[in-house]
Amino acid sequence: MSERHPDTATRGSAKPPRRDPAGAAPLPQGFAPHALPAADVLAALASGRQGLSRAEAQARLGRFGGNTLPAAVPPGVAVVFARQFRSPLVYVLLGAAVVSMAAQAWSDGAFIFAVLLVNALVGTYQEYRAERSAQALQGLISARAVVLRDGDVSSVPAEEVVPGDIVLLESGARVPADLRLFSEQNLTVDESLLTGESLPVAKDATRLYAAERPVAERANMAFAGTLVTAGRGSGVVVGTGLHTELGRIAQSVLGQAQVKPPLLLRMERFTRMIALAVGAAVLMVAVAAVALGMPLAEIFVLAVALAVSAIPEGLPVAITVALAVGMQRMASRRVIVRRLVAVESLGSCTCIATDKTGTLTVNQLTVRRLQLPDQPPWEVTGEGIVPEGRFVLPQAAQLAGREAIVDRLCRAVTLANEATLVHVDGAWSARGDSVDIALLVLAHKAGVNRAEAELAAPAIAAIPYESEAGYAASLNRYADGPRISVKGAAEKLLPMCTRMAIAGGDIALAAEAIAQQVQVLASEGHRVLAVADGPAALPADGSFSREQLRGLCLLGLVAMIDPLRPEARAAVDACRSAGIAVVMITGDHPATAQAIGRELGLVRDENDVVTAAALTQAPDEAGFDRLVGGARVFARVEPQMKLRIVQSLQRHGHLVAVTGDGVNDAPALRAAHVGVAMGCAGTDVARETADLVIADDNFASIVAGVEEGRIAYGNIRKVVFLLISTGAAELVLFALALAIGLPLPLLAVQLLWLNLVTNGIQDVALAFEPAEGDELARPPRPPRERLFNRLMVERVVLSAAVVGGLAFVVYRWLLLQGHALEDARNATLLLMVLFENVQVFNSRSETRSVLNHDPRRNRLLLFGVIGAQLLHIAAMYTPGLRAVLGIQPVAPDLWLQLFAVALVLLVAIELHKLIRRAASTQASPKR
Repeated sequence: MSERHPDTATRGSAKPPRRDPAGAAPLPQGFAPHALPAADVLAALASGRQGLSRAEAQARLGRFGGNTLPAAVPPGVAVVFARQFRSPLVYVLLGAAVVSMAAQAWSDGAFIFAVLLVNALVGTYQEYRAERSAQALQGLISARAVVLRDGDVSSVPAEEVVPGDIVLLESGARVPADLRLFSEQNLTVDESLLTGESLPVAKDATRLYAAERPVAERANMAFAGTLVTAGRGSGVVVGTGLHTELGRIAQSVLGQAQVKPPLLLRMERFTRMIALAVGAAVLMVAVAAVALGMPLAEIFVLAVALAVSAIPEGLPVAITVALAVGMQRMASRRVIVRRLVAVESLGSCTCIATDKTGTLTVNQLTVRRLQLPDQPPWEVTGEGIVPEGRFVLPQAAQLAGREAIVDRLCRAVTLANEATLVHVDGAWSARGDSVDIALLVLAHKAGVNRAEAELAAPAIAAIPYESEAGYAASLNRYADGPRISVKGAAEKLLPMCTRMAIAGGDIALAAEAIAQQVQVLASEGHRVLAVADGPAALPADGSFSREQLRGLCLLGLVAMIDPLRPEARAAVDACRSAGIAVVMITGDHPATAQAIGRELGLVRDENDVVTAAALTQAPDEAGFDRLVGGARVFARVEPQMKLRIVQSLQRHGHLVAVTGDGVNDAPALRAAHVGVAMGCAGTDVARETADLVIADDNFASIVAGVEEGRIAYGNIRKVVFLLISTGAAELVLFALALAIGLPLPLLAVQLLWLNLVTNGIQDVALAFEPAEGDELARPPRPPRERLFNRLMVERVVLSAAVVGGLAFVVYRWLLLQGHALEDARNATLLLMVLFENVQVFNSRSETRSVLNHDPRRNRLLLFGVIGAQLLHIAAMYTPGLRAVLGIQPVAPDLWLQLFAVALVLLVAIELHKLIRRAASTQASPKR
């Protein structure tokens, strides 16, 4: 059974039948294969060590279904296009268009339909280019699997693996299904994408566990999608497709409804407010008109005109453009946006729940401390497989006489090592066990490389690492005779040693002191190995066994950990400065999680760390929420628990962003307000589930994404203010005119020209506004804060009063001076265009003066304002268009007079900003 023929084709294999990928459950509910001897599991599955027959495997394929996972079909262009109309604001605009058509105001209705079409086309282009539904779960199942069928070794497509199959594993293989192992030889499996555990897991087929044992601690199991890093093994398939641990995650991802992004929530509330306000205003005016005895036909036209003036028709396009601009800016800062609305979501988040492995850490074991027997620990700088770094001695340590000990230690870990570390084409690459790789990197930093060490001391024999033994040893021929090099767990090596190396020479081993050093390093979250060497007598038969490993000299302890990314601490600090809480969720051991948490500044004491076991024991949801609310680091967390933590944070009132790179992160990524996946080291599942992807796996890029998200939201507020304030001003103008019985100051088509064409150019340009510079110095907006908050209400009311009041005064004055109604409307429309030209500069900041904004920083806006004015002037001289709009050229002196009136708005808004800044300064505590 030890022979492997992975290229042997399956004889008589048939294409699996098409059926529900869930199929039937291979084992009864509650059956825990990790809690039973392998023989009992084989019996329950009606299988044996020689595997299934081909006929039985084909029958089970029909009964249980293929070993596949469901994947959503990417939406087509038509679906993405239709999705652009699913917005309350669009519904209001569609209603206005229908009403316009009913009133035979064809040009009005056509204008509204045109703007909705433009908005849909822009949104479709941006989203279709970015969005692809997740199909990566299937890709994690290996293409082929080595199984036993009729006692023969066969290679079959992974989707044809069935419960009861015997699967053979070897280094480099992807596990095709969930297996109950019954044999293994030095088998280690990388389960980080499933459990979040950064270290490969050593497997032990003989162990039995309680049924409720966490997935990360079932050493007698191998799980679908994980990767064999070393050794060999075999096991029986106990779950395929959706009945694997990976499949259960897939079900939770596919079945989990996505949380609405913050922007959609705010826009829905804002749209409801607009709809109610417009409805109420139109109803009041209609009632007043009826009381004045106006004909019903005129009342209907008046209502349409008022609705057109109040509804911000250009808002959907402007918001889409603002988000598209944010998407492009994020892409330039290595943040890829998959869903357009997610641009703003990251800027609104109040809490980031981040994975540890591969997100905050480099996902590569690195030696961080070197403990010589008679010294305080030495720090070792650098991380990952690049052997760049140095040894930093504490103040109490002495280097004299220790270089030789460090050299001996590094040679020992190099010789008793099965990994490779090479430098090819300017880049470092490694192969082998992560612990062995970390030790080779340490040796390189001390100037010891494998080729030189083996040339100086050729190998005679070796004892490879086995998880049961807990050590590896090498016998080498030195110039002064054979010597043994050993590395392994301290509890395994210390009994082999009688001496320890210090600067003055080898002395008797201080076992208790060394054991205390091991405990201190382990409590800090390090994985600790001991290293020893010693002379050996070469047996006549050349054998090398454990019996020879005695009387050795302890050289020191090596402490390693998956270290933080260099930029991670600064990024977490930047989030904290921006008012964003950061919590770390990991599958690692609590001690490791606490050590990383301390480095990040998240952990002050052990009370800041909560384990999944403690959360499970919470008596109710309220108790669960109390534990979550008081923690900053969560350890030994499985996928479903991570999902519950995210949901608890949401119940605390947070807008939650979740970062991650593994399959285990997918449910939480989907449930969050915004999911952020790592683009390089992340799995396809995480990337396809997330809203945003960090292209360079740099946690600091998240901070850049927060900044760009806040800029995008700020620009949306600027656009909303511009459009709502001008719309409200039009309502004031109409209400005043109607109150004293004057004709409508503007026609519906003139309002649409004003809102969609002249203003439409400017609001789109406003969406390109650059950062004001203090985005990360402000706290996030409260999750329940409305888009139309108090500050915007104040500014809108002031603007509407100034613009509407002055426009009414001008309109009435022109009529009193004997000007024709068409001439008065023409001048009033020009005045409103000038007011909009001024208001767009007022909109560039909610608090800062216009004088503090260089117009050249947004040249598009500057040219947009000039273009809007020139466009309106051109319309006055264009035959046909001026007839439709009812406008005509005006004298230059009238233009200058109207421009002077428009500047009053600039003075009014500047005074309001000045008063607000003064009030804010007085309210701020003095330092």
